[in-house]
Amino acid sequence: MQPMDEIYREYARIVYRYLYSHTRDALLAEELTQETFFQAIRSIDGYDGSAKLSTWLCGIAKNVLHTWNRKNPPSEALTEETSTAPSAEAEALHAIGHVELVRKLHRTPEPYKEVLYLRLFGGLSFREIGTVMEKTENWARITFYRGKEKLRKEVEDND
Repeated sequence: MQPMDEIYREYARIVYRYLYSHTRDALLAEELTQETFFQAIRSIDGYDGSAKLSTWLCGIAKNVLHTWNRKNPPSEALTEETSTAPSAEAEALHAIGHVELVRKLHRTPEPYKEVLYLRLFGGLSFREIGTVMEKTENWARITFYRGKEKLRKEVEDND
């Protein structure tokens, strides 16, 4: 196995973007990324190689995030922070309003919801989403498209 500093350099961006897609807070995502790698170092003996290293790290990140969420319940008010997602799809979806978008996205069934979060709020590429979800890049593209269409249909039905 490669040294942990190499693993960090190679995978920190994916872990950070995964966490950012769920927190929408750059400082918190950075803090949780550091905690993820701390936990990875502590449990490296448990890594058996059956999953990709990036998948294993994102699994740890997911657990770190759940732990943080349990200790820090969300506030009642959502911030009006704008999305930093680079895609045209994100800009079009953002036009319906941040709070309304998050509300509709929250009601979207899995795996569409997770893929939409990772793409729209985390800015992950389809290849990175496929890696995180242990699927192919093509699966990520198709799932994103179908999820986007479900969201669009719900927006149109409510207008």
